[in-house]
Amino acid sequence: MHHEPLAWYAVYTKSRCEKKVAGLLARKNIESYCPLNEVESQWSDRKKIVQEPLFKSYVFVRISERQMQAVRQTEGIVNFVYWLGKPATITDYEVDMIKRFMDEFKTVELEQFPIRRNDVTDVPALRQRRLVEVSKRRVKATLHSMGFHLIATLPTGELAISETQMDVVENLFSNS
Repeated sequence: MHHEPLAWYAVYTKSRCEKKVAGLLARKNIESYCPLNEVESQWSDRKKIVQEPLFKSYVFVRISERQMQAVRQTEGIVNFVYWLGKPATITDYEVDMIKRFMDEFKTVELEQFPIRRNDVTDVPALRQRRLVEVSKRRVKATLHSMGFHLIATLPTGELAISETQMDVVENLFSNS
């Protein structure tokens, strides 16, 4: 039996529809990932921790090319994110890194950086260079194919990165 190769793609969603889109894709048996970040929201009478999508207006899907039309027809999806005229692929490694980073660090910030044509490469060792930087209270992971840094800063009460968090960081390096 011939299996079509699966790849991760980013889809652009209507504003504030990320979680809904992920749910609709799940109902279609399409693998998706919508990283959720813990954020403190302030109402007039209270504060509450809520889960918001880390990547605003984006959801990741792992599909074959044959499934692209089914994804496009999902309510709330605007289109695939394109790079150089084709739907942009995201490496399994980077999606896995996002998942592990989000599992370990509660509040993550995104910092966008410009990607240029020469920055994107198909050679994994070059694409994954300098992925993680660690300081005493901050961890930064780079997603080269997407042009984002994931940044986790420890809360004021925590003095340094824990051993568990350090293990995650070391695993991010060793799996490249």
